[in-house]
Amino acid sequence: MNQQAPVTITDNAVKRVAFLLEREGKPGMNFRISVTGGGCSGFQYKFDLDDKIDKEDVMLEKGNVKVLIDSMSLLYMMGSEIDFIEDLSGSNFRISNPNAEAQCGCGTSFSV
Repeated sequence: MNQQAPVTITDNAVKRVAFLLEREGKPGMNFRISVTGGGCSGFQYKFDLDDKIDKEDVMLEKGNVKVLIDSMSLLYMMGSEIDFIEDLSGSNFRISNPNAEAQCGCGTSFSV
């Protein structure tokens, strides 16, 4: 039985993460996404490069990119899609989160 990933990552996001890892000279690192308190809407996303994998992390693999999400953050992100957007207002990772009841204009802060 094929189980759907709890969070998906677009090809654009994979390409950007791969670019960042190459630019930093850290091809073996993982891209970590976490949810922390703060931001203008109550919670915010945090993006880091990390070489450690905790036993409670969920790992998403696409291409040569590994994305880590800790189990607590995953509760807030279930069903989300991680994308990388480049437009007139700039470029950033954008998370489309079906659990968010409100989101700030910049897209990095949300409430549930």
